[in-house]
Amino acid sequence: MNRTQLKRSGILRMALAGTESTDQEGHGETFLFRAVRIAAVVALYWFVSITMVFLNNYLLDNRELDAPLFVTFFQCLVTVGLCWVLQLLSRFCPGFIDFPPVTFDLKTSREVLPLSIVFISMITFNNLCLKHVGVAFYTVGRSLSTVFNVLCTYIILKQTTSYRALMCCGIILGGFWLGVDQEGIAGSLSLIGVVFGVIASACVALNAIYTKKVMPAVDGNIWRLSYYNNINACVLFVPLIIVFGELGSVINFSRLTDLSFWSMMILGGVFGFAIGYVTGLQIKYTSPLTHNVSGTAKACAQTVIAVVFYASSKSLLWWTSNMMVLFGSSAYTWVKSLEMKKTPPKEPEDSAKEKLLPGEKGSMSV
Repeated sequence: MNRTQLKRSGILRMALAGTESTDQEGHGETFLFRAVRIAAVVALYWFVSITMVFLNNYLLDNRELDAPLFVTFFQCLVTVGLCWVLQLLSRFCPGFIDFPPVTFDLKTSREVLPLSIVFISMITFNNLCLKHVGVAFYTVGRSLSTVFNVLCTYIILKQTTSYRALMCCGIILGGFWLGVDQEGIAGSLSLIGVVFGVIASACVALNAIYTKKVMPAVDGNIWRLSYYNNINACVLFVPLIIVFGELGSVINFSRLTDLSFWSMMILGGVFGFAIGYVTGLQIKYTSPLTHNVSGTAKACAQTVIAVVFYASSKSLLWWTSNMMVLFGSSAYTWVKSLEMKKTPPKEPEDSAKEKLLPGEKGSMSV
């Protein structure tokens, strides 16, 4: 892709194509332009990520419809639909949108299935955690992803972790336990929500490992992987919805024909799809390290907004637990980045296609 094509296609084409910015892209651009573009991309990531969390909390906290599996299933269904829409748009507007073909192949679907099982576990327990602990405690409740990442790397990949990185994990664990203790003292602790958060954190770590394993099955394209992953998830969710009795809850829901309810459901699915796009966009125009730092700062802002929005009163030690989790996560990212510079990894065969998959995302994934 030359400079003329880059200028014509714009941000959307580059992000959807997953192509890497070339050095030529920066030629002729002023510092102010690059700074404004980065600020805009980071602001977009913050907006989409924070809005998605609050929107999911609103949908899952519906007392009339206690069906978290159905809500998650519908969001996966919206993602599949958006993949089809973007594929059609790429045919009619090839100079603006570049999206891979998403024709269904049963063999590829079977190869992606192990990841899909981990994927539905991750998003289901993630939503269940959010449903029970709320937005304010969500950062702490889901803070052990980094710790489980270290454990899975050692157990599955037989790779050891440096003492400095382990110290960072220790800080995260300390913040987690302090946060749980303070929630208990305040009388707002949801033990089942904490358990769901721990399981979701473990699934996030497993999801990263299995994602790398199945990437060759989709030619290294993150959007094709998302398509197959969500199709498999939709199929797997159907029996789960029936077994857990959510089908009756959905049928008897009083707002089943309410257009505003379905609008919010669709909007939740759109934001769920969009977070993958803006994450890739932020990594593209900054770096994986900056993305992690931005995610940490976003989590801090998200917690403050939730406390103010819900008019909650939190103790100093509660805030300390959040700061410990955020500091430990940021320090871990910094330590790993230094270690990667000392021992640079081998370049993948098609690094351009893998740019939307951050190698070390830490615990601040949404």
